[in-house]
Amino acid sequence: MLLSPTIEKLNTLRLKAMSKALEAQIGNVEYQDLTFEERLGFLIDAEVTERENKKLARLLSSAKLRNDACMQAIIYKPSRKLDRSLILSLETCQWIANRKNVIIIGSTGAGKTFMAQALAHNACMKGYSSHCLRLPKFFNELALTKADGSYHRLIKSLINFDVLILDDFAMSSLTEEQRRELLEIVEERYDRKSTIITSQLPVKLWHEAIGNSTIADAILDRLVHNAYRIEIDSKESMRDARHIYDVQTNTEQLEEDSDEKK
Repeated sequence: MLLSPTIEKLNTLRLKAMSKALEAQIGNVEYQDLTFEERLGFLIDAEVTERENKKLARLLSSAKLRNDACMQAIIYKPSRKLDRSLILSLETCQWIANRKNVIIIGSTGAGKTFMAQALAHNACMKGYSSHCLRLPKFFNELALTKADGSYHRLIKSLINFDVLILDDFAMSSLTEEQRRELLEIVEERYDRKSTIITSQLPVKLWHEAIGNSTIADAILDRLVHNAYRIEIDSKESMRDARHIYDVQTNTEQLEEDSDEKK
C-alpha cells in the first residue's frame, strides 16, 4: 500500500500531527505487532495532544501572565495567613464554571498579582481563556482606543474572557469616565464570566475610592457579593521571598538531576 497519498490527504485535512505520527510508524518495528485499532489510536492521540498543546499556547499568550506564576509556586508561609483549603478548592476551577469572582487583598509586595495570575494560569491549563489588566495603565490605554475607533472592539474582547484580572483596583480615585467604563465591563461580565480583583485597599473602602455613590453601588454589587476572598496579612515583601524560593527550587532540581545521573 502506498502511504504517500494518505499522508498528503492528512496534511490537506490539516491533520499534520497525525501525518507525522503515521510517518513515524512506517518502518518502525515497535508498531509491527500492534493491531490496526492500536496503531490508529496512537495516530489520534498524537493529533489530540498537538491540538491541546496549541490551544494551551494560545491561551497563555492571550493571558499576558508572568512566566513563573502557577499554583505550585504559591508559598504558604505562616506569616502570610493564607487559607490553604480555599486556594486549593479554587484550583478545581469550579468557581469559573459557577461564574464566581475572586478578591485578593494585601499590601504592596504581598504577592497579590502573583496569586491572581497563578489562578489564571491554572484556568488556562484547564482550557479557560484568561487575561490580565493592570487597571491604572489600562484606563490610559482605553482613552486612546476612543480616538482610533477600537474602543468597542476592545471592550467586547474583555467581556468574553472566561477569567479577567483587574489588577491594582482602587489604587486612586476614578474619574467619571473611568467609573462608567469599569461599570460597562463588570456589567456585561456579571453572572456570565469570572473576574479576579487585586487591591491594597480593604473592600470596605472601595465604595469611597470609586466615587459616585450610584455607580459605586452598581460596580460593587457585581464584583463583591458573589466573590471568594483571599486576604494576605503578611507585611513581608514576597518579591525577595520569591527569589529565594526560585533559587532553592533550582538548586533542589540540580541536586535531583545529579543524583539520577549517578
